[in-house]
Amino acid sequence: MTDLKPITGQTKIFGIFGHPITHTLSPLMHNAAFDALGLPYRYVPFEVHPDRLEGAVRGILPLGILGVNVTLPHKETIFPFLDEIDEEAGKIGAVNTIEVASGRLIGRNTDGRGFLESLQERNVDLSGKRVILLGAGGAAKGVAVALAQEPIAEMVIAARTASRGKALADRVTAVAPRLKTSLVGVDFGPGFPADSDRPTLLVNTTPLGMKQGDPSPFPPHLLDPRWSVADLIYRPEETPLLAAAKEAGATVVPGLGMLLHQGALAFEIWTKQKAPLSKMRQALQEALSLGPLLH
Repeated sequence: MTDLKPITGQTKIFGIFGHPITHTLSPLMHNAAFDALGLPYRYVPFEVHPDRLEGAVRGILPLGILGVNVTLPHKETIFPFLDEIDEEAGKIGAVNTIEVASGRLIGRNTDGRGFLESLQERNVDLSGKRVILLGAGGAAKGVAVALAQEPIAEMVIAARTASRGKALADRVTAVAPRLKTSLVGVDFGPGFPADSDRPTLLVNTTPLGMKQGDPSPFPPHLLDPRWSVADLIYRPEETPLLAAAKEAGATVVPGLGMLLHQGALAFEIWTKQKAPLSKMRQALQEALSLGPLLH
């Protein structure tokens, strides 16, 4: 990785709020981008306990911080502390990026668009596809809302918790009233709508696959070579679900793509410059190659 330029009195700060935050790769990605463009900026992680979120947000302007990413568990609870929520973040119901503009804090969300760009990078055509979305938590919101606005034919939400699944299905219906949207459990029994002859995009938004020994979030025997399978998990790069999908002959979309593209979109919101994608990707790949050392 390129050596970063020294911090001086001219250095401006960006960062990420989360709890816990030790696992984040965002500083590596953004600092590589700043360095590539010769910008006097640094991106740092801020460990923000939920009880101190309001104080942290209130400190952005007086500290001169120019932009912030927001990760778990703050993406939804941060809403009351911002001056404005843009339309996209409002539809999703979550904020992952704060833009500082004219002394105001504007909540935005780049997760959904970042995910769509990761699909495009793998030449996944969404037209007429059935989407099977695994999970209904915070990570699912941006993905579901973004996909609902694409020319897909159907969305099936497989949720462990029925109330969260219904809330997500209602959000999807509000965004795309004509889209056929259904909610199912995660037993994946005989009644599960996984007939393989339909063009399908399977998306795992759950944490299953992140830890060694995790059960698969989806039965491997139901995978089909005509499917596309995406996983939001980026460490490990190849999750057990993606390994099974690859073995089945399906198109696979690793989580690194979404991480990269949502970060690049945030970078462009803050700097008004084109993100150096190749440098950002290189920084992420180098970090991931170290395995658990940076976790």
